[in-house]
Amino acid sequence: MTKEQLSLFDTTLRDGQQTQGVQFSTEDKMQIAQALDELGIGYIEGGWPGANPTDSAFFEKRPDTRATFTAFGMTKRSGRSAENDDVLAAVLNANTPAVCLVGKSHEFHVTTALGIPLEENRQNIADSFAHIVAKGREALFDAEHFFDGYKSNPEYALDCLKAAFDAGCRWIVLCDTNGGTLPHEVFEITSAVIASGIPGDHLGIHTHDDTGNAVACTLAAVDAGARQIQGTLNGLGERCGNANLITLIPTLLLKEPYASRYETGITKAALSHLTRTSRMLDDILNRVPHRAAPYVGASAFAHKAGLHASAIVKDPTTYEHVDPSTIGNTRVVPMSNQAGQSNLIERLSEMGLEVEKGEPALMRILDAVKAKEARGYAFDSAQASFELLARSELGVMTKFFEVERYRVISERRRNAKGETVVESEAVVTLSTEGGARTTFFKNEHAQDMQDDGPVNALWQALKSDLGPHQSKIADVRLTDFKVRITQGGTEAVTRVIIDFADDAGRSWSTVGVSANIVDASFEALLDSVNWKLHRRLDATTEAAE
Repeated sequence: MTKEQLSLFDTTLRDGQQTQGVQFSTEDKMQIAQALDELGIGYIEGGWPGANPTDSAFFEKRPDTRATFTAFGMTKRSGRSAENDDVLAAVLNANTPAVCLVGKSHEFHVTTALGIPLEENRQNIADSFAHIVAKGREALFDAEHFFDGYKSNPEYALDCLKAAFDAGCRWIVLCDTNGGTLPHEVFEITSAVIASGIPGDHLGIHTHDDTGNAVACTLAAVDAGARQIQGTLNGLGERCGNANLITLIPTLLLKEPYASRYETGITKAALSHLTRTSRMLDDILNRVPHRAAPYVGASAFAHKAGLHASAIVKDPTTYEHVDPSTIGNTRVVPMSNQAGQSNLIERLSEMGLEVEKGEPALMRILDAVKAKEARGYAFDSAQASFELLARSELGVMTKFFEVERYRVISERRRNAKGETVVESEAVVTLSTEGGARTTFFKNEHAQDMQDDGPVNALWQALKSDLGPHQSKIADVRLTDFKVRITQGGTEAVTRVIIDFADDAGRSWSTVGVSANIVDASFEALLDSVNWKLHRRLDATTEAAE
């Protein structure tokens, strides 16, 4: 059976940039655009030319892409022709092969927000797209508030769509701008649009996640006949975000009936890089990846319960709906004081350590885990630290270096200009086969700036000179830092969990526990470095074999 073409349109660089707290630089946009193109997205909406300096600079130096590059703008304003509208001219001057214009399709917004007659708005839409098409550009119409407009006045909402379609618009995009429409409504209304005479292969869907249904609403529109999907990486977007392409893409490629019915332009090879693409965006935004994100989250294929882990060993499909490797993710069998031998054997196998049931070391590892968790450790969310504990009990732990001492000093004071500054400095002395070495790091910043603090000073000092091992950890970066006080009272201890990532797309977490928060942090930092060095050692050994 010949598959139907389903067009994927990414608006991360435009609608995603409207997320609170998100501001892409031109370089960020270049990196994201290239990643989208490598993924196989059909359309990349780069932003609104002329709306701000970043977008204007990006369109001037935008990368060459296989994807159809698209500029965003709005339909012409009343009182001037399309040829003389400066906002429309700025969009056309970006020289993109496609242009997407947003326009009103809800009578309430026409009369209240624009304050113009309904027919005048409809004519503005028609004139704008006739002008775009006459300039030889592929045209897309974002019909703003369409679903609310259809529910209020279906005849007028459809007239707005037909004004754009009759003017030569390639894609008519139905927008659930307020995000309040439910999946069954999207299906019914999209079906009605097609029945009115606008073919499904000219219809797109653009949803927001204000009811948590953006992905479901998108699929409902596809089920009804729409053939373009608009969304963003990681569901970025205003308020609660847009439809998440990171969730939609594997659903379309791996789930029926979509997998056998549609061609999306995304290959299985590209799909295997999806987790890395998702985390790349989080890195750019300096955000912590959502652990429970569908498909790509660090916990998406985590199996803590002993019953689950035992079944996973026999057949992963018992508790996994897809193979995690297809989207570049990994299976995790966390260790905790609920663990049994099945969990442990599976986890050790993933480390490349094959241990048979009944091996005495298994009980030693389990006892060590339970004893440490009784002291405040949490290995279910710090897999790297667990791996080091297991290696130690199995006698396969390599000692790359030893820490002789560390010192951290934090000071708040006034500088010569009378400004309040916070200063942290750290000294770490360690020994390797190359001899002893001492590293030093100091930071100073104004009080109202983000505090890098003593833990960052320790981290920078620790990783700045590991002698023969330095190059092996150069790409490691700290992505999140979590602190919790356990036990309480005079027996209180601090548990620190730190998340890390590297340029290979790997992420891992380590744990440290101490009555002293700095010492707990340093323990977690040491575990991270040791875990990374063991992974590099394992990779080198495999290559040699």
